[in-house]
Amino acid sequence: MQTLRNAPDALEGRRLRGGVFEIEPDQVETSGRLDDRLQIEIAGLKASISRSGQRVPILVRPLEGDRYSLIYGRRRLEACRDLGIKVRAIVTEMDGDQALRDQLLENQERQDLSFIERALVAAALLNGDHLGETERTNKGVAEVLGLTEAGVSQLLSVVRAVGEDLVLAIGAAPGIGRPRWEELKKALGDGSVDRERLVALATKAKSSHGGGPDEKSDAAFLEVLRTAARAERPVRPPNSRREPNVVIPGVGAATVTTGLRGRQLKLELKAENDDFVSWLKGHAPQLIAELHERWKREED
Repeated sequence: MQTLRNAPDALEGRRLRGGVFEIEPDQVETSGRLDDRLQIEIAGLKASISRSGQRVPILVRPLEGDRYSLIYGRRRLEACRDLGIKVRAIVTEMDGDQALRDQLLENQERQDLSFIERALVAAALLNGDHLGETERTNKGVAEVLGLTEAGVSQLLSVVRAVGEDLVLAIGAAPGIGRPRWEELKKALGDGSVDRERLVALATKAKSSHGGGPDEKSDAAFLEVLRTAARAERPVRPPNSRREPNVVIPGVGAATVTTGLRGRQLKLELKAENDDFVSWLKGHAPQLIAELHERWKREED
């Protein structure tokens, strides 16, 4: 019962549906979790449940209809599934973000967490409510995880730069260490890469790869990294000429760039008043036409 006493719901009094329910294992969805990289060894657990029953319920949250999403208790769920019996479960109304954090903190007990899993655990500790308010610092997280503050900063910087949605699409990627994640972080640094496309690529790579969860996740990461690294970046044409900033009193500073054999002009204006920028944007076609007419008159 120690597991239940330490569960976040028991500690924090989250909304629980009364009692313990018995539900069919097939009603419980495990999608959306980081792939469970443990070779789920349930033989001993099956024997125990068969002999003495399921003593510790799993924790789920309700979905639409008669479906549930697993928060923790994957081995108990699989053992009951194999035994062909209903699984005993506590149903909580926690939101999806908190469910993810609890999954991560449960998985922290594993000894083979990958780099990115440790990074997600660090982010969950810093942003969640598992630590006291004064402990939610890099130092507090470092003490919990047994890392240095610098180590925690590295973990958090990767999660922030890559984004949780892309990390979850890639998965645990156990064969990918910090240097490669830092490489991906750098490739995504200027924000010009289509992240939705990368999420789709990761999902496709995992579904098309023939290996196990580890290999699928590693393959997804490598595909994302290749795509992000070769993504087109805005490059100034080699024959373009960029004039120095020109200060316009009362207006701001302007920079003019020309290219394409003199037939292209780009004006960058850093104005002192943002209302002027809005006005200029709306009147730009008219002003350009007037300047063109003025140029034609001067040519004549």
